[in-house]
Amino acid sequence: MYNSVQLKVIHEKKVIGEMIALYCWKKHGTGKNLCAECAELYAYAQDKIDRCRFIEKKTFCSACTVHCYSPDMRTRVKTVMRFSGPRMFLYHPVLVVKHILVTLKMRKHYD
Repeated sequence: MYNSVQLKVIHEKKVIGEMIALYCWKKHGTGKNLCAECAELYAYAQDKIDRCRFIEKKTFCSACTVHCYSPDMRTRVKTVMRFSGPRMFLYHPVLVVKHILVTLKMRKHYD
């Protein structure tokens, strides 16, 4: 059985993975597989989520006060999020609603 922090890690990885996959599919014309550039970004994001010291108290990376991503990777992830964010509701509506609920719950809990 997973604890709440482990579930949050799993959810955060799923969200970033789906956003990168959507971006890669629409921008790079890939099918189910990520291109090398997007696979690198996904692996980098996974590693950062696994190593996060603040995962227990923060909502998501975008809301964190510490920027652990390198400037280049931060720019790449922002590009992906700007593109995929508005489109996620069309492709993954349940994931978006869950993301919103987790964000609101965490903000309420730590305010």
